[in-house]
Amino acid sequence: MARTREQLAERAAKELQDGFYVNLGIGIPTLVANYIPEGMIVTLQSENGMLGMGPFPYEGEEDPDLINAGKQTITEIPESSYFSSADSFAMIRGGHINLSILGAMEVAQNGDIANWMIPGKLVKGMGGAMDLVAGVKRVVVVMEHANKHGQSKVLKACTLPLTGTGRGQPHHHRSGDLRRQAGRFGAGANRTGRRRHAGRGRGQDRGRLHGGGGRG
Repeated sequence: MARTREQLAERAAKELQDGFYVNLGIGIPTLVANYIPEGMIVTLQSENGMLGMGPFPYEGEEDPDLINAGKQTITEIPESSYFSSADSFAMIRGGHINLSILGAMEVAQNGDIANWMIPGKLVKGMGGAMDLVAGVKRVVVVMEHANKHGQSKVLKACTLPLTGTGRGQPHHHRSGDLRRQAGRFGAGANRTGRRRHAGRGRGQDRGRLHGGGGRG
């Protein structure tokens, strides 16, 4: 049975560890914040200059000036800190982020990742994808197995412009898990575990997400 987006996010959350600094990409990776295990402290970092993001706000309580890198409105927590994009990318390029969970349009069997553009389509910018893939200690890809045309996104070689080469680690998609062994992706155990409630309310993750330093 194919996994739901929520089950994919829950599986990806098993890659988290206590004390990790983590960057979540847009789409399915954003949902990972709903599945941080109880008692685990994980600090979420955003490329646009925020460390220690809270959960999504309730409808009607959004602050348009408080957004993540994907332009989604978010909330702050007491430990949240703010800084320039230059400082944010220094954290990423300096190897200070433990884990990045990203989506992708294509992944090759050798770990190559393509997730930033489709030739001929409007691209507002590459964002932080290339920096994340190159600078973060570990990269996890979470995505649907096929594109909207029904074509597999797991390939022998990527056909789209690459974001990074050989950087994909565990790979989770709707049909199961793929793990890279001897430089190639191979089938892994399809372990979804028991599904927990994935509420998106403000109080869902407070006490599990943690910020770094005071507001600057």
